[in-house]
Amino acid sequence: MEYVLLFVFLGLTALGVPVAFALCLAAATVLHFFMNMPLVMVSQMMYSGIDSFSFMAVPFFMLAGSFMSAGGVTGRLVNFSQALVGSFTGGLAQAVAVSGMFFAAISGSSAATTAALGSTMVNEMEKKGYTREWATGIVAAGGTVGIVIPPSITLVVYGVIADTSIGDLFVGGFLPGILMGLSMMLVSWWLAKRRGLKPEGTFSTSALWTSFKDSFFALMTPVIIIGGIYGGIFTPTEAAAVAAVYGILVGLFIYKELKFKDFPKIIFQAVIGTTIIMFLVGAANVFGWLLTNLQIPHHVGAFVASLTSSPVLFLLAMNVLLLFIGTMVNASAAVVILTPIFLPVAKSLGIDPLFFGVLMVCNLAIGCITPPVGLDLFVASAITKVPLEKVMKASLPYLYALLASLIILTLFPIIITILPSLLR
Repeated sequence: MEYVLLFVFLGLTALGVPVAFALCLAAATVLHFFMNMPLVMVSQMMYSGIDSFSFMAVPFFMLAGSFMSAGGVTGRLVNFSQALVGSFTGGLAQAVAVSGMFFAAISGSSAATTAALGSTMVNEMEKKGYTREWATGIVAAGGTVGIVIPPSITLVVYGVIADTSIGDLFVGGFLPGILMGLSMMLVSWWLAKRRGLKPEGTFSTSALWTSFKDSFFALMTPVIIIGGIYGGIFTPTEAAAVAAVYGILVGLFIYKELKFKDFPKIIFQAVIGTTIIMFLVGAANVFGWLLTNLQIPHHVGAFVASLTSSPVLFLLAMNVLLLFIGTMVNASAAVVILTPIFLPVAKSLGIDPLFFGVLMVCNLAIGCITPPVGLDLFVASAITKVPLEKVMKASLPYLYALLASLIILTLFPIIITILPSLLR
């Protein structure tokens, strides 16, 4: 039965059927034809899979990011980033990476981060002598940290499935996200040097201070979220609701760029995004129940144990597998499918579930710029009208930098675990 389950799922995926539907249809095939169970069980298990208070964080974080973006936050964060690093060689390209880190702390989504950067930075970079292809490539790569730096919707999904503290996962994602951002800044500096670009202005303390004051309320968003969670003021789900309300207040009354007429469109977008994720999680719950029932996690664990008892070798093998899967399946889908299979194996090898989850998300974030399902590549290409193959080529140096960051994180787990351990 397990072969039928996997064959139907992989076959439907190869035919281009969306992952959520492929999961449902594969599970329904086995339940109905091989286990003689009523198909109503599919809907019942889907509902039980999403019947969690923690999942309420997903629509609220989506709303928070949308309200902030519509309220003028994006432009202010970009201005602050330019004031911070714009005077360096390749400063504008480095500002894209810095802006990506800042906006990731608001949006929780790689696609949203890429869209925000693409709509504000590419034309400006072209004016300063960057090719449109290069500008689009760094924008696509800069969006990858959107699901690593908190608040991350993908980390929320992992936290619920793995029964791991979402607050700890959020804090654990900070340093890896910064490491990934710094690696992309280094690549931008190196490319700018090679191409003979000069520094784009001089550093100004007054300009930095002015832009910081202007973006202060935007920068306070992650402080409120993490501070509130660790201060015991609210749960991660309540933090998401607070962030959404904060986004409304900042956009309406402080920056005054958010209008009431924008609300229906923003809410509708959040509903669509939430529905997609929740349907995916529900479908994966059915699929996961079957995997467990067929003892596939147990067989996988026994197989891995027969190959190696080294946590490092296991993690390196997992990296290769996740990088491959990330080329075909988006991050949230991969998390809900793979966590029930490989987390028990990781625990048996003494690997911290917190470390494993953040490393998994960092790995899958790289999948956002790897074809054929590199979501950030498609978003950046659609915004800038640069052909997809040229965006892929331009993003390759940043892909290598992100892979180097992944190896560092794998070999030095303390980068992920130190902040959560200090704040506990």
